[in-house]
Amino acid sequence: MATSSKGLFLNQRKYILDLLKDTDMVDCKPGRTPLDSKLQLDMQSEAPTHLTDYQKLVGKLIYLTIICPDISYVMSIASQFMHAPTIAHLRVVQRILHYLKGYFGRGILMKKNGNIAIMGYTNADWVGNSLDHKSTTGLCTFMGGNLVTWRSKKQSVIAQSSAEVEYRAMASTACELIWLKGLL
Repeated sequence: MATSSKGLFLNQRKYILDLLKDTDMVDCKPGRTPLDSKLQLDMQSEAPTHLTDYQKLVGKLIYLTIICPDISYVMSIASQFMHAPTIAHLRVVQRILHYLKGYFGRGILMKKNGNIAIMGYTNADWVGNSLDHKSTTGLCTFMGGNLVTWRSKKQSVIAQSSAEVEYRAMASTACELIWLKGLL
């Protein structure tokens, strides 16, 4: 955390560096994205040798979503397989670590301003999960131009159309905005 005349800058540089040291990936090549856009996970590949190591690593990465909203979606995928991960799931987590290697210097800037307008943005994918055919909702809310909440969550039902998926995403975002307004 650093303060300046522009505002408060939040990042997890030391935590990421310690995580890379713990996994012997300090010298890995930085990744450009946290997830392969053509990823097709299956449950058929071989299980990793150390289940608890996978679980601990995913837990540490979930903590990072507090300051790194751009890994929220991929962490929602990786955390679905905590009790039965495969080598393919471990590769997804390793790709996140490669991405984090290039993440140094990034974070969230909370600007000083008198604006308290609340805005929300949402997006959804239709049948994004090939294993259970459920869609994923992504949302973020801003207050005074500052990012304050974000989430990526699998929808609880299988939608029949892309319009239904988008409607559910908008309803979820509206609930988040109402909650935030009530909090203020």
